[in-house]
Order: sequence, then C-alpha cells, then structure tokens
Amino acid sequence: MTRILLIHHSPTESTRRIADAALSAAQIPELAELGDLELVEVAALEPDIDQVLSADAYVLGTTANFGYISGALKHFFDTVYDHVREPTAGRPFSYWIHGGYDTTGAEKAMEAITTGLGWSLAQQPVVWTGAVEEEHLEQVQEMTATVMAAAAD
Repeated sequence: MTRILLIHHSPTESTRRIADAALSAAQIPELAELGDLELVEVAALEPDIDQVLSADAYVLGTTANFGYISGALKHFFDTVYDHVREPTAGRPFSYWIHGGYDTTGAEKAMEAITTGLGWSLAQQPVVWTGAVEEEHLEQVQEMTATVMAAAAD
C-alpha cells in the first residue's frame, strides 16, 4: 500500500474546507487505477515520527499567521525533523498556504524546511490570500491528487 500523509492545521470552518478538498482527492477514480493508495489525515499538533517515516509522500497545509506557518505545523516539524530528514529525503510532497493578507514569510519557511528535509516538490504549491473560493478548493484537490500519483510511481 502507498501511504500519503495529509498534515495540516485547519482550525476554522474555511480552513477545514481546504483540508476536506485535499481529502476528496482520494475519491478521484483515476487514482484507483494507480494501485492501492491511502491518504491519511494527520493533525499538525499530533506529530508521529513513525507515521512520517512509513509514508511515501506528504501533503502539507497551513494558514499564514503573523507572516509565518501556523504554530501547529511548526511544532510538527520541530518534533519530527531530525528523525525523518535523512530517511525521507527525495519523497514527493506539496502544500497549500492560505493567508489573510500576506503569505511571503510562510512560503519562505515551507521552502526552507522542505529543502532541509530533502523532499521533492511534486506539484506547485497552492498559495493565496483572501476568501476561500471554489477555485482554490479545486486547486488543492488537484495538487493532492498529483502528489498521490507521484507516490504511486
């Protein structure tokens, strides 16, 4: 079985909609043709090193808070980083960032952390500010599906 972790912090109704859009990628019929894929939702406040090590790919999600990734996702990386850096290098990933006004610092943080981990960007991240529109949800679903397909290769 190919396991993809969806690691996110979605504390509001609108950010929960984003996570649900990512989860809906698992229902895309074309992905079933790629084999046995499992998309596992992980709360960023509940880091599990073994879970990260056993996954084949990662989809990350965060809000941009005070110019940075959410404290919850930062906590996740702080907990697992040293333990998973070498064994997971090269694995596919992507992410979404939703901000109210600016995502620049959060984008830089995600790039720095994932570069340090050595993960391989499988799809351009979905990053935006303002309201969560249907277009954004579709982009997150597509991005997630692409990461899942990359993990199946």
